[in-house]
Amino acid sequence: MPSIERTEPPYLQIVRHIREEILSGRLAEGDRVPSARQIVADWDVALATASKALNALRAEGLVQGIPGVGTVVAAQGSLYRSARDRRLAIHRTGKIYPPGHYARIRAAELTTAPERVAAALGLDTGAPVIRRQRTTYDSDDTPVSTSTSWFDGDLAGTCPDLLVAERIEQGTSSYIEARTGRVAAAGYDQLAAGAASEDIAAELGIAPGMPVLLAQNRWVDETGRVIEYGESVSPPDRWAFYEYTIRSDAT
Repeated sequence: MPSIERTEPPYLQIVRHIREEILSGRLAEGDRVPSARQIVADWDVALATASKALNALRAEGLVQGIPGVGTVVAAQGSLYRSARDRRLAIHRTGKIYPPGHYARIRAAELTTAPERVAAALGLDTGAPVIRRQRTTYDSDDTPVSTSTSWFDGDLAGTCPDLLVAERIEQGTSSYIEARTGRVAAAGYDQLAAGAASEDIAAELGIAPGMPVLLAQNRWVDETGRVIEYGESVSPPDRWAFYEYTIRSDAT
């Protein structure tokens, strides 16, 4: 049963909870979300608070009202799913991708680390690394992102599936955890705007030079060592979600 923490406005906690249910795939497009009265019962909040939360989700384009049905998850074609969202999906649903989405592994190989990858993994430039490249598609077979994951080459012996160009059902970090005991304790995401190269444009089915969303992520274990470094590119007009509370220090 969800409960309210008093560290931020209750309606924001409700918004975050339902948003994460959507981003993780636990609530899929067309699924009903809790009504205002159900939120009141589940969270022990006022009806005005529940209505404010649903209005905020509508403003974000995550839900929509349908007469005779209620509030349902809206079309998800414009959503960007971060490494955090994928990790959350594994935790909540046991699956990386929302219903209908899937990935094709384009390459899996042992190679040498470019300078930026070596720096991200804490290795020397030219050290052995594992590279896995994939493209993710939605239920209409439209590419929604293309990405590359990099790992220390020392994992080749203990985690041989990283070198097989097939999906790892439980996700790479969970696979590594099961094989080595190294647990992903923290994650870091970075985002930037960019322009599609010819190769990226061809993979995503867009024109070269079009604006794209660039992302880098690192998952680290409890000792601070990087388990996985990832780079991904998404087409334009996809929205990432972040929330924060601004408090005045004035007394």
